[in-house]
Amino acid sequence: MLQYIVKRLLLMIPTVLGAAFVIFFILRIVPGDVCQLKMGGDGGFFDPRQVEICRENLGLNQPMWQQFLTFVYGIFTFDFGNSLDTGKPVLEEIGLRFELSLQIAIMATLVSIIIAIPLGTISAVYQNSWVDYIVRAVSIAGIAMPSFWLGILILLMLLNVSDAIWGVRWGPPLAYKPFWEDPYHNISQLIWPALATGYRYSAVATRMTRSSMLEVLREDYVRTARAKGLLENVIINRHALKNALLPVVTVIGIEFAFLMGGLVVTEQVFNLNGLGQLLVHSVTGKDYTMTQAIVMIIVLMFVLTNFVVDSLYAWLDPRIRYS
Repeated sequence: MLQYIVKRLLLMIPTVLGAAFVIFFILRIVPGDVCQLKMGGDGGFFDPRQVEICRENLGLNQPMWQQFLTFVYGIFTFDFGNSLDTGKPVLEEIGLRFELSLQIAIMATLVSIIIAIPLGTISAVYQNSWVDYIVRAVSIAGIAMPSFWLGILILLMLLNVSDAIWGVRWGPPLAYKPFWEDPYHNISQLIWPALATGYRYSAVATRMTRSSMLEVLREDYVRTARAKGLLENVIINRHALKNALLPVVTVIGIEFAFLMGGLVVTEQVFNLNGLGQLLVHSVTGKDYTMTQAIVMIIVLMFVLTNFVVDSLYAWLDPRIRYS
């Protein structure tokens, strides 16, 4: 197992370097000079001296290979430079929003797991029954319903229900507070976007769990377990479910990594200043260094998530450790 984990860790290095190479050169083949665009504003007029200072501060007057090595060194030392917009360190700006986005991603993933695995298992065990039809309808509705639209419905429900019960319209708090500072404030703000997003992604995981369970339940070892007289709950939980979870873990892992930077509209609905909003603002505000750093951090989250998924593979199916 240790050898398998070390091998996966070493494979992360070329993946990160390859992603850094792509991000670095894509941002540099974009038409126009980033400093001219930033200094010129909407009118297009700029001071050449200010542009030269900007290029020197960003290191754009250095050879391309030296810029790339500096960028890679910054990735491994977590030094992404300063924001062009605020002048503050990029990591400081990202850190203010990373915690919020990470918590929403974790909570939404937990909601997805809590909904998907039990419903998908029940739907497979009671295939073609009324329970199966209800679960399939719920999952199809989740796939068809955008998370931001569900978020709007949740906000309207909160306002109307609170007005009907207490006579006062209540909505989630607007200012973010970490969980350890004020747990009630934190949960009452973030549980609603987590529910909206988690239900949306649980729909895909539910259908994946159902199809995987149906395939496993037809395997010979499941028939053998039944022929030996094992309890149905033991067969489902110990023999079938564990082997059916491999594709489900993949789906949930990809969803978690996507949530770190893909909740732009949902963050807008709930007025959350997360990583997705920061990425949009950095792109529209021509904040070159911020955009580069956020995209790279999202890539690192995908790489780390894939590593965790691979480790779970080895735990769920020991045969993978020796492949």
